Amino acid sequence: MAWDEWEQLKSAATDRHAARMQLNHIPSDPGGSGTLVSNKPAWSEAGQSVGSLREDLTKALGKLADGQRGLGEQADCLTAGAQRDVHDSWERYVKSVSGRCGKLSDLLEKAGSDQLKTDEAVKAEIGNLKVEYSDTPALGGQDKGR
Repeated sequence: MAWDEWEQLKSAATDRHAARMQLNHIPSDPGGSGTLVSNKPAWSEAGQSVGSLREDLTKALGKLADGQRGLGEQADCLTAGAQRDVHDSWERYVKSVSGRCGKLSDLLEKAGSDQLKTDEAVKAEIGNLKVEYSDTPALGGQDKGR
């Protein structure tokens, strides 16, 4: 193996290792604005948006059921039986997705409320400290309206 070839292999190996992802540090220029804001309205809006998906899924489930009406119970029609199986499968799937949307919606809205409660609780605790450890009124040295 020639020396130049060896140098190329080492360089290629170094390049491969340099391109790996590292999760244990922040790059010197991470990009973005660095102004992530989290507040109750943002969490509530996210929860409501996911909740509206659930409403849309419920409407779709109704249309799916409407399309199934009139099919009847004819056991000798293979197409009708296959359609019924597909309908049942989609009905289970849509109900499952709808349930997930409902739970996620509740969790997102709860996160916003919990965040607010945490802020209020911290503010209340600081207020309690001010009351408990308030400064005593100054004695002497006041002109008492003179």
